[in-house]
Amino acid sequence: MIGGMKAAIWTLVAAAAATISLALGVRQTFGLFILPLGTEQGIAPGLLGASFALHNLAWGLAQPMGGALGDRYGAGRVIAGGGLLLTLGLGMVALLPSTATVVLGFGLLTGLGVAGAGTGAVLAAVGRAVPPERRGEMIGLASAGGSLGQAAMVPFADQLIGAWGATTALAGLACAALIIIPIGRSIEWRPSATAAQTAAGLAGLPALARRALADRDFALLTGGFFACGFQLAFLTVHLPAHLALCGLPGMGALTLMTVGLFNIPGSWICGKVSDYVRPETALGAIYLLRSVAIAAFAAVVPTETGALVFAAVMGFVWLGTIPLTNTAIARRFGTADLGALYGVCFLSHQIGGFLGAGSGAMLIQYVGNYDAFWPVMVVVGLSATAMNWMARPPVRAMA
Repeated sequence: MIGGMKAAIWTLVAAAAATISLALGVRQTFGLFILPLGTEQGIAPGLLGASFALHNLAWGLAQPMGGALGDRYGAGRVIAGGGLLLTLGLGMVALLPSTATVVLGFGLLTGLGVAGAGTGAVLAAVGRAVPPERRGEMIGLASAGGSLGQAAMVPFADQLIGAWGATTALAGLACAALIIIPIGRSIEWRPSATAAQTAAGLAGLPALARRALADRDFALLTGGFFACGFQLAFLTVHLPAHLALCGLPGMGALTLMTVGLFNIPGSWICGKVSDYVRPETALGAIYLLRSVAIAAFAAVVPTETGALVFAAVMGFVWLGTIPLTNTAIARRFGTADLGALYGVCFLSHQIGGFLGAGSGAMLIQYVGNYDAFWPVMVVVGLSATAMNWMARPPVRAMA
């Protein structure tokens, strides 16, 4: 019986990792399309950057609802729906590239798709299934799936763009996203009767969000998560273009792939750390490390070696905030509404992502470079460090 339970947990973690790998892996390639789609289809880089910013905002707004639906009705159903929306969004741009489809497909549908098939509902299902003493480690292992996807999807998309063009590459990514739909069947397709009865659901989401945000320390955790989205969305969307402008046009895909490779061990280690160190303490250290790395990268002229070192450092803590944030929420409020509460916190992350990607799009459109943005990234990261280190431990940790 015990062996069967262990096998079921490992199967769940593997399926969760595969889903996150596909969903986040696909979206991590978006920065590769800014220049090629402009060259092939005449779509302005500023419009693409703005659409990717809208993607982050749509993802953030939908995540609390996706999490609440997963808590109440089963994460697997939400994941399958997210996979379908992600496929439709990518396929729309591949088949009919235009201003309208870029905004609707990239900006709205893929955002809604990743809200369903990304980290929120998936990791909440993992958090409910594993024992508390291994929750951080198992969520960290599932989060590493996003890194596997980034490591695989970025070179896959880059090769397709080079060989067949940007629209064919998007069609290939849409086909990959279809695989998410059957995987959803193996991830909490139906929640337990207790979970379904105790979860707030969509109707109770506003009241749940108000109660959580009234907690000073949850509010600080949420505020700090803004910096994560702000920094990572900018780098995902604009780092390849920045390196190209600095005379390193072939480094964009390699740096994003390096980020993914180094975050495979990084996500697991960050999740494991949360079993021994208070998550907020570790989160503050991550934001501090990121800020130092960004400041050092911006202070020198980019080189191939420097770009790879920067990508490796950032990659090690790229998705490490996700298992730590989930674990912090579970310790404070329990797991019944983990998907919804993570979604509330994640909305702050995606508002940061919207502003990070959108501000970068405005700079490249009207200024022609990203020089003014790097100091802002450092200040935002240091603010997040302060917020997390100000947070107090829960009075009574929840199982």
